[in-house]
Amino acid sequence: MSSQGRGELTARVAEKAKELMGREIDTAELRLMAYLVYVMMNEQRMDADHLNGDDIAVLNNWFIEDRLGTNQEGKLIITKEFWDIVSELMYLGYVDLHKEEEEDNGSKEE
Repeated sequence: MSSQGRGELTARVAEKAKELMGREIDTAELRLMAYLVYVMMNEQRMDADHLNGDDIAVLNNWFIEDRLGTNQEGKLIITKEFWDIVSELMYLGYVDLHKEEEEDNGSKEE
């Protein structure tokens, strides 16, 4: 029996993302969310050396969806709604790693 890996886009994470964001996400977007959490809790600026072309496309999409913005100092601004979405997906994708396995085995916690 193997458990979910950290940052793995499982069916449970994908379904929750679609429910909360109204669209599907991929593993790269899930992992960028983890970096976004770090950035927002620290300097609130993304280091371009940590981003690839796919990351930039995801960031641009977040800006288009009005989930992220920048202030006059160039620091990132995140909406409360998106912060809550990201937090939920981080919990499912990085913290609560054994829940899906338990559900697959029919031993759901009540």
